Amino acid sequence: MTGESTFGKVAGPGALPSPDGAPLISLRGVTKIYGTGDAEVRALRGIDLDINGGEFVAIMGPSGSGKSTAMNILGFLDKPTGGSYAFGGAEVDHLGRDQLALLRRNFLGFVFQGYNLLARTSALDNVELPLIYQGMARTERRRLALDALAKVGLKGREDHDPSQLSGGQQQRVAIARAIVTNPDVILADEPTGNLDTARSHEIMDLLTDLNRKDGITILMVTHEPDMADYADRLIHFLDGRIEADTIPDKAVPHAL
Repeated sequence: MTGESTFGKVAGPGALPSPDGAPLISLRGVTKIYGTGDAEVRALRGIDLDINGGEFVAIMGPSGSGKSTAMNILGFLDKPTGGSYAFGGAEVDHLGRDQLALLRRNFLGFVFQGYNLLARTSALDNVELPLIYQGMARTERRRLALDALAKVGLKGREDHDPSQLSGGQQQRVAIARAIVTNPDVILADEPTGNLDTARSHEIMDLLTDLNRKDGITILMVTHEPDMADYADRLIHFLDGRIEADTIPDKAVPHAL
């Protein structure tokens, strides 16, 4: 399997050929068990979840609730023990490591709490990295990386390395790196966890902008209720199950 043979040629957000009306992501009866015998841990206990393309979903829950395990499965970083996972209308449960890597490379972008930037490496080179993995020619990947940095408000900071950037600017570089491949989905794990309040809201406004204007589906894990308020849908995990799946009543006034 290649990214093209199963999902068609990548053409940006919305390119996945899901059947009409089908969700972009669908989990059915997903379980995850670590260890055996007395050391067995049931991290997920039968998750049913549908996520449509273009949604902005916040995922919350206490430590050990299963939310991080679910995000790892959604991001093709781990496989479920049982149940099924369909992405873009195609079953992905039994794909191999290389096949899952192709899906991550072609359809997903990741944003982490710790930025995960290469030290002593320019913002531009950090953003180009996913395109190098795709085998893109230098001229084209440089153009796309410059465009991505401009999109997140870092035009003029392309040659700065992480030590020359604030925390908020480093997270913007990380977001530029996530969107440079034109993904269908961004998975954000505590994207504001290392930022002060003002910078946190700036990052959330940026993610909201990418969701509303570019149609990128956002899946975000957060412990912060005021950050979760930016999402259009809130999912609470508890003890390996989805405890609640709601539409927030309170809307945050986003600066778009």
